[in-house]
Amino acid sequence: MKFTLCWLKEHLDTTATVEEVVEAMTMAGLEVEGVENPAAKLAKFTVAKIVEAVQHPNADKLRVCQVDTKDGRLEIVCGAPNARPGLTTIYAPIGAYVPGSGITLEPRPVRGVVSNGMLCSAKELEVSEESNGIVELPDELPVGASAVEAFGLEAVIDFEVTPNRPDWLGVRGIARDLAAAGLGTLKPDPLEPVPGKFPCPVEIRVDGDACPVFAGRLIRGVKNGPSPAWLQQRLTSVGLRPINALVDITNYISYDRARPLHVYDRALMVGDVIEARLGKAPAEPSDEATPSPHAHKDEQLIALDGKTYDLTPEMSVIADADGQRPIGIGGVMGGESTGCSEATVDVFVECAWFDPIRTAQTGRATGITSDAQYRFARGVDPESVVPGLELATRMILELCGGEPSEVRVAGQAPAPPAAFAFDRSYVKQLSGLDLPRQRTDEILEKLGFQLSGDMVQPPSWRRDVEGKADLVEEVARIEGYDRLPLEPLPEVPPSAGGALTVRQARMRTARRAMAARGYAEALTWSFIRTDWAQLFGGGQPELVLANPIAADLACMRPSVLPNLIDAAARNARKGFADAALFEVGPNFRGDEPGDQWTAVAALLAPHTPRRWDGQKADALFQLKADLAFLLEELGAPGLQTVQGANSPWWHPGRSARLQLGPKNVVAEFGELHPRILKALDAEGPMLAFELNLEALPEPKKKAIKTRAALELSTLMPLRRDFAFLVDEAVPAGDLIRPIAGVDKALIADVRIFDVYQGKGVPDGQKSVALEVTLQPREKTLTDAEIEALSGRIVAVAEKAVGAKLRS
Repeated sequence: MKFTLCWLKEHLDTTATVEEVVEAMTMAGLEVEGVENPAAKLAKFTVAKIVEAVQHPNADKLRVCQVDTKDGRLEIVCGAPNARPGLTTIYAPIGAYVPGSGITLEPRPVRGVVSNGMLCSAKELEVSEESNGIVELPDELPVGASAVEAFGLEAVIDFEVTPNRPDWLGVRGIARDLAAAGLGTLKPDPLEPVPGKFPCPVEIRVDGDACPVFAGRLIRGVKNGPSPAWLQQRLTSVGLRPINALVDITNYISYDRARPLHVYDRALMVGDVIEARLGKAPAEPSDEATPSPHAHKDEQLIALDGKTYDLTPEMSVIADADGQRPIGIGGVMGGESTGCSEATVDVFVECAWFDPIRTAQTGRATGITSDAQYRFARGVDPESVVPGLELATRMILELCGGEPSEVRVAGQAPAPPAAFAFDRSYVKQLSGLDLPRQRTDEILEKLGFQLSGDMVQPPSWRRDVEGKADLVEEVARIEGYDRLPLEPLPEVPPSAGGALTVRQARMRTARRAMAARGYAEALTWSFIRTDWAQLFGGGQPELVLANPIAADLACMRPSVLPNLIDAAARNARKGFADAALFEVGPNFRGDEPGDQWTAVAALLAPHTPRRWDGQKADALFQLKADLAFLLEELGAPGLQTVQGANSPWWHPGRSARLQLGPKNVVAEFGELHPRILKALDAEGPMLAFELNLEALPEPKKKAIKTRAALELSTLMPLRRDFAFLVDEAVPAGDLIRPIAGVDKALIADVRIFDVYQGKGVPDGQKSVALEVTLQPREKTLTDAEIEALSGRIVAVAEKAVGAKLRS
């Protein structure tokens, strides 16, 4: 959406600059994408006056001009046919970049005469698409005035309109929000009805589906032609091409009030009835000898863009000839057959309201993204039908003259948004802003909300406001997000028991286990084709998506297997038939909270290479082994194997299921039924299993052993060696354990460093050498204390295993 500051000030009483407007819009939540300022592009271009223009001595089509400029009188070579003495035009000095031609001026001779600048056309300045010579300006403009001032150019603000704010697609809607934000005061909009001079001769018909409400009136005796300069300049500034006064008025109101309209040349309409209806389906063959001249076959329309469009029963169609001849696509684009031109004398003005969803779908089907379609698809104010028609009437009478008929209205506008209760304290509760009730009410009233005690009535143009949270957002947006209190969120202690739940840990274990068995993980959509879902026990109405992203992704999946089968079939069609895939993800039995379960599914498409001996391994037993490995990794208990009770998508003779009981089926595995593979356009054989993680009981929690707290001593440890003679059948551990228990406070470690049998050791015995580490805690040990502890160690060794200290 684009607009200029001057246009904004028609609705907003403010002295703000462009920079201040952009800042206020940003703080109010309007995302400004950019500002196009012609002052920067045309800063070097100024007004000049030609004093003399003579024929170039070396060129028939060039003239040498003496020009008064801000830099004094200069000689400039010009090839424009309208270059003449006394003409006021635009001058570009040496060094200026000319945007329309993409050149930077240099002092070069032109056929032997040096040109000290350039006299510019409107096209070269990019202020017009066409020009037949250099710019011709009013004579009263002073030499040296800026080109921006001469053309009345303004900075253009471009911002992104979110889908929930169609009122921002009109300049008045922007002004309303800026006034609420404190940038100025919204000017009153007194729209007095224009009295009709005669009854409207055109009957209007609507049906509730194609068009809920349609208003129109005839204005006869208009004089159509080019629109005034101010209107053309305003439309050009936002990127629109002026056409003629009648069309320009509708385009202006569309941008000014977010209210699209359409005008029809009454002389080109057939009959006295205009009807808004749905498109008609192709007619059945008729036995009539003489078909009706308006009989429908395939309805088509040549639109104003010159293209032909097929009209379907889902589209809103505007038709004349008693509703038989299409003359427009409702809310999208009018037809070429009734377009207004400078020859138009009587004009029928349409102002209607079209359903946003139907209009958006029509735009997608036809590929048309007109200004009208863009606005109707987001939701035009339904209560602006008659006011919009009155505004268009007033402008047509002012610019084109004529005599208006009375207003005709057919149908009824949709009901306004419902009022609801709003507790002002909710503003602080939800946003943290502590505002007085008076300030909250002031913001809402400036935005158009009607307040009656604790009840709030949203305006007709704000159908996105449905509850108190929406009102809090409006108050916070206008008050300023920079006013929100800076308070950190309260700290939340970490949950006990680790970061992963049992289900999450099992999903991770399952992925690792299947990857270890050589399977490739697949990540597929959680929704599939409805007919595929029905083959696997799903497809219930509550699982069908209201707005699917694609026609073949319209239903929540009851099983992962269809997606794996489809993936394996795609691989096979590309020459990779031997597939081993798995996926861990959700399945859906219904739309209740407990109807979602986590599956681990795997699929084998065995197409092993041919062998010289003709032997083939049975892939079913390989699949069963993979399933057994997975269950072991997941810590599953012993399961019962049952055949003949599987779901119908399994091969009845080559499948089975694992269960803890008849009502707790953990997994199904085996070969998939050929009928299922054929329905999914896949070649068999394919084998698979699908395991329900939630059906596995949680493992029993194991006792956790904790180590004692680390105690460090400041004293040096000391070590003593002992060599004991023991029977060679005595295990070394039987000697270590009693020695370590002599004094647990002092003995930090007991370690065997040598075992010897041979010379000096009696037969049937062995010498075991131990290193005992003593760690004092409170004081350094004396020799007496060390000797006493050593004696106790020798005594305990002798008592425990009959060990003798080796001399």
